[in-house]
Amino acid sequence: MNHVRIPREVLAGLEAVRKSGRTNMFDVRRVAELADEMGYPQAAAWVRRNRQAYSQGIFNGFVANGGTEDR
Repeated sequence: MNHVRIPREVLAGLEAVRKSGRTNMFDVRRVAELADEMGYPQAAAWVRRNRQAYSQGIFNGFVANGGTEDR
């Protein structure tokens, strides 16, 4: 399984959105909106710029790469 490597800040934001239960994680637009609302602008920006990688991560999982670069 090829996990998608993402910055730690992005992973934290995605986890916060997921744990909130406020949206289906397949709703990419809403995930980005909620990440912004919840104080995770890095996660919101990453999701908006990396829709394909985000979708891949939904199915294969995400892992933090420790950096702030896109992937």
